Amino acid sequence: MPILPRPFLISILACVPLPLALSGARAALEGVPAVEPASSVDDEIIAEFKKYYRKFKEVDQKIEAILALEGVESTEVVDVLLPLLSASEVEVVEAATRVLGQFKTRGPIDHLFAKLEKEKKPERRAGILDAVMRGGYVDLGEALLECLEDRDWNVRRMALMAVAAGGKPENAAHCLPLCDDKEIAVRCAALDGLSLMGSDLVRSPAMKSLGDSAWQVRACAIHALGNVRHKDSMLPLIEALEREEGRLRADVAAALENLTARSFGQRIELWQRFWSNYKDRYEIPTDAELAALRAKQAEHAEIYKPSDGVAFHGVDTPSRRVLFIIDVSGSMENEVVDRERFADGEYPSFSRMDIVKTELARTIEGLESYVEFNILAFATEVKKWKKGLTRANVLNKSSAMDFARKLEPLGGASKQELAAVGLVGAAGLGAGKTNTYGALAAGLGLDSKKPKGYDTKLDTIFFLSDGKPTTGQFTDRDEILREIKRANDLRRIVIHTIALGQFEKGFMRRLAKENGGVFVDLGE
Repeated sequence: MPILPRPFLISILACVPLPLALSGARAALEGVPAVEPASSVDDEIIAEFKKYYRKFKEVDQKIEAILALEGVESTEVVDVLLPLLSASEVEVVEAATRVLGQFKTRGPIDHLFAKLEKEKKPERRAGILDAVMRGGYVDLGEALLECLEDRDWNVRRMALMAVAAGGKPENAAHCLPLCDDKEIAVRCAALDGLSLMGSDLVRSPAMKSLGDSAWQVRACAIHALGNVRHKDSMLPLIEALEREEGRLRADVAAALENLTARSFGQRIELWQRFWSNYKDRYEIPTDAELAALRAKQAEHAEIYKPSDGVAFHGVDTPSRRVLFIIDVSGSMENEVVDRERFADGEYPSFSRMDIVKTELARTIEGLESYVEFNILAFATEVKKWKKGLTRANVLNKSSAMDFARKLEPLGGASKQELAAVGLVGAAGLGAGKTNTYGALAAGLGLDSKKPKGYDTKLDTIFFLSDGKPTTGQFTDRDEILREIKRANDLRRIVIHTIALGQFEKGFMRRLAKENGGVFVDLGE
């Protein structure tokens, strides 16, 4: 296993990563029709939306009604959807911004910018900017530029993302002042946007941000310097390699490799020696040389395993701030099918729970004292071992191993006999469901009462589960993925997923991929 997936380190690792929509079609407005006459069918759809939308009570109905407006090139679509950007249901806001970001003609696009200029509510301004970003509407205009100076930090953040989505390097100068914004998320978005546009302007603020107090901002700076390659970034990154630890240390090494096509990993003495010898005549390598390096690294991936990181079920990470999220729902009492795979593990039994908690205890026992960690067990409810990250000293490790060894499945098949004779309470069947969203939300700190819950020390999660979501605020897998990705865009936590059991595992694979992690299938 690699230290961390290279796509995450090289192109995604940044605080407030720009949504995947940025890599989609960017609407170049030059030559786009100014007006496309609305058909009678479009007029009818808008009229029916106005008539029936307020009558819908279910979120699914509301979303379906909003998406019925897709493809309607009319200014009226802007007018009817704009109020929905203040809706309490995030799914409704998501659907509205999706439709507003799909216009192909200048009429509704210009109308959207006109509304942005007049709109005062921050949530609606942010929603319009989200649509501008999705559509890649490249005509900035004064309204969008004014949003870069908005009092609301999220509006400033979304404005930066909208500017970057336009893909015009000449607009990079508008982002530059926000690299010094007071808000962490805005500083990150500014560095991210400049990097996305490939602007050389990012180098100076990124070098400065290598010393930022927020690890997310330093991660952005490291990524930017590795992406916008220049020899002047070498020495600041080598110095950062000496300062950083854990995940960011691996990120610095990846950035240096991207600048040099050398594969020295995290060995500071080799980088220092290399730069001392070559700095006066050094030239940035070509893309072909970098491609050759990555091929070599893939061939010899074992070399890049960290010697001082954390490993759990075949996933290695250099992180020193780790959360283990463990499924203890009823199905975890089932035995694994592929016994040969686990035959040499010296487990108490072949039950999924015994295998998982034994491996968890072994991982905890091997943690170095500088690692901070926590454990979260979940079924219907979520239970944390400690309130927050805890140093892996001998006392805490002993306590955590006891916690791990005592984990038991709740409400499993063995409890069915109790339920059959009426002892439902004793059976605990209601407690043994799978609250996937609740566990991930707790892990990301969405249950925190802090005003800015994204400012977290935690940077890596191991999420192990053997079943599909069956209870909680969200059970639909696409909805869970959407909500976790949205929250994690601000947190920048890597989520590694480990699947065990017979359920469809595409969800776990996507959860890891969309959050910079590694997916491991332990089989059935």
